[in-house]
Amino acid sequence: MSEVQLFQTATTCASAGAELQQLHPRQALRTVVARDVDEHAHNLTAWEQRYDQITCGAFQGVLDEWQSAGLQIFREGTSRAIRQSCRVWSDAFWFGIEASPAGMRINGRQVGADAVMTRPGDCEFELVTPDMHEIYGIVVQRDALLATASRLGCEVDWGKLGHAELLNVEHDALDGCRRHIADLLRVAGSAGAPGAAGNAALQLRQEAVLVSLLAMLDGGEIEAEAGASLQRRRRIVNDAREYAMAQQEHPVTVPMLCDAVHVSRRTLQYCFEDVLGISPMAYLRSLRLNGVRRALCEGDGRRAIGDIAAAWGFANFSQFSSDYKKLFGETPSAALQARTRH
Repeated sequence: MSEVQLFQTATTCASAGAELQQLHPRQALRTVVARDVDEHAHNLTAWEQRYDQITCGAFQGVLDEWQSAGLQIFREGTSRAIRQSCRVWSDAFWFGIEASPAGMRINGRQVGADAVMTRPGDCEFELVTPDMHEIYGIVVQRDALLATASRLGCEVDWGKLGHAELLNVEHDALDGCRRHIADLLRVAGSAGAPGAAGNAALQLRQEAVLVSLLAMLDGGEIEAEAGASLQRRRRIVNDAREYAMAQQEHPVTVPMLCDAVHVSRRTLQYCFEDVLGISPMAYLRSLRLNGVRRALCEGDGRRAIGDIAAAWGFANFSQFSSDYKKLFGETPSAALQARTRH
C-alpha cells in the first residue's frame, strides 16, 4: 500500500485515527550540544549507549529529540567517526535512516543508499558512523506500531522484522520519510509549537512520519540475516576486543591477538576492516584512549594522569600524550582541567 493510501486511511478511519491520537505530543523539541563523545552518548533519552571516537580531531555532537507517549523521533549529528554500542528500551522498535548515504555500518554490515536500519528493543547492536555524519531515528512502542499497522491494513512480517538489521525500501519512500521527520522537528522547534494549534500541527506531522514508516515496512524487503562468513568475522572482532579488554593494563600486539583468536595476521586485518572499517591496532588504540578519557572525565581529579594511562596499558607517557592529543584534539591535562571546573 502506498504512503498516500495509508495517509488517507489514517485520516478517515476513526479507529486508526484513535490509535495515532494516543501518541499525542507531550513536550517540545529538546536540543543538546556536546563537545565530548562520551557526554554525547548519554544525551539520548532512555537509550543505553557507549561511544568510542575512532578518527582524529575535536568532537562535536548535536542532538534534536522529540518525544510523545510511546514515540521518540530524533536527528543526531556527529563530527567524528564513532563506534557505537546501542540498546533501545524494551518492547519497542528502532528505525535508523541516514540523512544522506555515507557508508555507515550496523553490526558489521554496510548500509546501502536505500536502506533503513532496524533493531528491536532491549537488544544490543553496533553502529559505526563516519566523520560529519547525520542520522534520523524513530523509536516506536511495539504494541502501538502493531495496532496502527493492523488498522491501516499494512502487512508486515513482525517476526522476521524482529530479527532484521536492514530493510531495503523504495528511494522516493525513503526520501519522503526523511522530509516528514525533518518537518516534524522543524515545527517542534518553532516558537509557535506549544498550545492547541501547535499540538495539532505536530500531530499531523507525527502521523505523516508514522504513515511513511509503515508504508516502507509494508512495501520494503527485509534483508536476510547475516551469513555464516559475516558472523564469523564479527565473532573474531568481538573475541579480539574482549581479549584486549581483559589485558587492559598490558600492551597488546597483533601477534598476541592472532594467537588469542586463532587466526592469521591477514585474516585479523581483513575482519577488522570489514566489520569496523579500521585496522586492529588503530581500533584497539582508540578503544584504550577512549577508556582513559572516560576515566579522566568521570574521576575526581585526584588520580594522576600517568596512573590512569598505565591502567589502560600505556607504558610510554610521552607517546600516550601525543596519541591522546591527536585523537581528541586536546591534551589529557586539558581534559582533566575541564572536568575539575564543572
